[in-house]
Amino acid sequence: MRFRYLVIAVIAFIAYTYGAKAGKGRYKEISNYLGSFWNDPKVKKARKAAKKDVLKARKAAVKKAHKLGS
Repeated sequence: MRFRYLVIAVIAFIAYTYGAKAGKGRYKEISNYLGSFWNDPKVKKARKAAKKDVLKARKAAVKKAHKLGS
């Protein structure tokens, strides 16, 4: 178990080191890319559809739970 924490700590350190070397310019580049992806009309449409599906499944689960509880 301790070995796992050591591996996670080493990976986190390496990721932090590479991230620090990349600098603010690379951070802004990645941030801009993710922002443009998140605001893409197709992605917005997919998010709305997923939200509808989740709400629909939630209602069905609640309905089924009430039937089982009765």
